[in-house]
Amino acid sequence: MTFGENILAFNRQLKYTGPLPAGIRIMNPFHDNKEVGCITQKFYSRYYNDQNKRKLILGINPGRFGAGLTGISFTDTVRLKEKCGIVFESFRSVETSSVFFYEMIDAYGGVEAFYKEFYVSAVCPLGFTVTNSRGKQVNYNYYDSRHLQQLVYPFITECIEKQLLFNIDTSVCYCLGTGKNEKFLRQLNDEKRYFGTIIALEHPRYIMQYKLNAKSLYIEKYLESLRKSII
Repeated sequence: MTFGENILAFNRQLKYTGPLPAGIRIMNPFHDNKEVGCITQKFYSRYYNDQNKRKLILGINPGRFGAGLTGISFTDTVRLKEKCGIVFESFRSVETSSVFFYEMIDAYGGVEAFYKEFYVSAVCPLGFTVTNSRGKQVNYNYYDSRHLQQLVYPFITECIEKQLLFNIDTSVCYCLGTGKNEKFLRQLNDEKRYFGTIIALEHPRYIMQYKLNAKSLYIEKYLESLRKSII
């Protein structure tokens, strides 16, 4: 199987059947929208149609306007169309994390060069939502409550182990998020020894929300860190 075929097979079987804390809902784009199967088929067939070894980049979990809709990490529908040439008909979405991520990809050399070297996923490959005080569904991260983190821990480890079979270069893993995501992944790696080392980078959402004026500096930081790993 090609790298892309492995990803598609993994996505098709993604399902969380365990318990959740009260008020927390699972977000599974691969089961919630039939179009996701079509567009992910196009994406992974286009950029991962080989058996090359790649390094793993792990975000937190899918958000409502990015991978929670498209099934592709850090990719909203606008970037999917403008940068990858794939049109998503069901929705139009803009996610600030995706804006940063694809600016970084452009600086790296474009989507073909980037995806040839890296596979982007998430510590928890399915997302979560909760209803806020105004009755609106908002993103909820796997680490936002200790209870949720404990409940999904077996699911997280199972998913990482399945993805490591895709021909992942385990010498390094890039963790997007230098707070709770990094802390969790480092503790997990200390226990499981999945990766030789973990390099943490500031999460794109954090950069766009709090460090926008320094965006170009963070892009350079990403490029420097990612390029060090390419021989």
